Amino acid sequence: MVGAKTPPFLSLDFLYTPCRDPEAEIAFYTQTLGGELLFRVRAMETEVSCIRLSADGPLLLLAEHLEGESPVLVYRVASLARTKRALKRRGWTADDEFEIPHGPMCVFHAPGGQRLAIYELTRPDANAHFMGRFDE
Repeated sequence: MVGAKTPPFLSLDFLYTPCRDPEAEIAFYTQTLGGELLFRVRAMETEVSCIRLSADGPLLLLAEHLEGESPVLVYRVASLARTKRALKRRGWTADDEFEIPHGPMCVFHAPGGQRLAIYELTRPDANAHFMGRFDE
C-alpha cells in the first residue's frame, strides 16, 4: 500500500474488563465459553483474574477495581515515551498514567468513548509470576 504508515502498536495484549461478580463472571468465561482460568489474585481489597479465551488472542483480565462499564483495550508498544511523543504530535491526549505488573501504562479515550491504553513491557516475567496463582 503506497504511503502506508507503520502502526505504533505491537499487539493487543489484554482486555482489561470491569468485574462486579467474580464468581459468576469467571464461571461464564470458563464453564460456558470454555476459557482457561490462568490466575486469580486478591490483593489490596480487590481481585484480578486472568482468562485465556483463544490460543493467540489477548488475555481477558477481570478487574474488580476497574471503574466504568466498558473494557480497556491494552496495546503493547516498543517505547511508551516515544509512542506518547509521536501520538501527542498528532493531537492525542492521555487521561491517566500508572504502573501495571508488566510496566508503565497510559490510558486514554477515543472520540467515541472507547477506552484504550498503551504500555511498555519492562517486566516480561510478570505473566510467569502470576500464572497458576489462585488466592483464597
